Amino acid sequence: MKFGVFYEHQIPRPWHKDSEYEHFQNALTQIELADKCGYDYAWQVEHHFLEEYSHGSSPTAFLAAASQRTKSIRLGHGVMQLTTNHPIRVAEQVANLDLLSNGRVELGTGEGAGPTELHPFGASVREKRDMYEEGLRALLPCFTSTDYEFHGKYWDFPRRNVLPKPRQLPHPPLWVACSNLNTIEYAAAHGIGALGFQFASPDGARAWVNRYYNIISSDKVEKLCEYETNPNLAIVSGFMCAETDEEARAKADGWTFFIFCLQYNSSHTYEPGTVDLWGEYQDWKNTEKAQKAFDSGLIGSPDTIRRKLREYADANIDQIILLNQSGKTAHKDICDSLELFAKEVMPEFHAMEPEHQQWKAAVMAGEIQLEDIDVQDHKRLAVTDVIGAGGRRLSQAQLQAKAEQKKAAAEAAS
Repeated sequence: MKFGVFYEHQIPRPWHKDSEYEHFQNALTQIELADKCGYDYAWQVEHHFLEEYSHGSSPTAFLAAASQRTKSIRLGHGVMQLTTNHPIRVAEQVANLDLLSNGRVELGTGEGAGPTELHPFGASVREKRDMYEEGLRALLPCFTSTDYEFHGKYWDFPRRNVLPKPRQLPHPPLWVACSNLNTIEYAAAHGIGALGFQFASPDGARAWVNRYYNIISSDKVEKLCEYETNPNLAIVSGFMCAETDEEARAKADGWTFFIFCLQYNSSHTYEPGTVDLWGEYQDWKNTEKAQKAFDSGLIGSPDTIRRKLREYADANIDQIILLNQSGKTAHKDICDSLELFAKEVMPEFHAMEPEHQQWKAAVMAGEIQLEDIDVQDHKRLAVTDVIGAGGRRLSQAQLQAKAEQKKAAAEAAS
């Protein structure tokens, strides 16, 4: 089993003038530490306009900085939106990053979220799947062709040689975001690696691993265009490793904030500056649903986390992506957690990797037939099993008060 670290770049309110600066500097230090500790991947999302939940609007810039402070860790777009980025610009940025990192890029792609993200770029929620698929078709030949043109519904460009070319040819490994379980089948059917959230149970993990590999190893794969198959199933899990379970839970509020924000942003649209998510979260974090979230993550002592991971290893999950940076989790706690896990837990599961790769090769070659487990009883993800956050918008009076506060602060500054 391989391990990654995951960055939404969450910065809850209240903010001060150096909030973003300090956060990004700390995040780079954390990835540098993860590289030294032997972690396999560092992933960053791309999101736009999602206040507090994600300030990760420029993953290529961040990963480029990380590439100069690391030596071995793979640098993953988890994911780059093909609805809000021109395919040529994606090809150029990814190839540059691949050269800067000496061929360490993983290219996760996705559709983007709802209208808050998509509409300012002229993208439609209704058409985002079609736009994504056309974007992938337009993008991938840019990595290899020296004379390429594309004419589609959403993207249209004349013959050009897109430069530079990536170090990894024909392209970095391909992944797709799986925000729900059905997308795992979509990823397999198109020969792409699946990036999803953790499953509600180890039995669910086994069912979906079997379904994914039964599809991607079959003759049912229909690629969207010409590209290399990437048979990999990775899941994102909340994470905090400490000496005791109690200490880990005390330091892991960020995981429940992440879950709260995930649900809030999927069910609300709001005007800039009108919602205080950290404030809203205070009403929810002590609920039964929030407390249940701790059980869904890899949160606890090394022994507790080890027991949970063995179940996922038995299910043949390829990679666990650890979500440590979330909410207001302290930089020191993140670093301590990464170091303790790397020392006490990770070596056991890294040692399993050669055997796992042999298993995967045999499955892809048809030498091992996996049981076709009915996934209907496993349609839930652990994250969606515990969310239920509502949230409220600020009243008109509160909005007026905020506006007056901003005006007073501006006058005082001048």
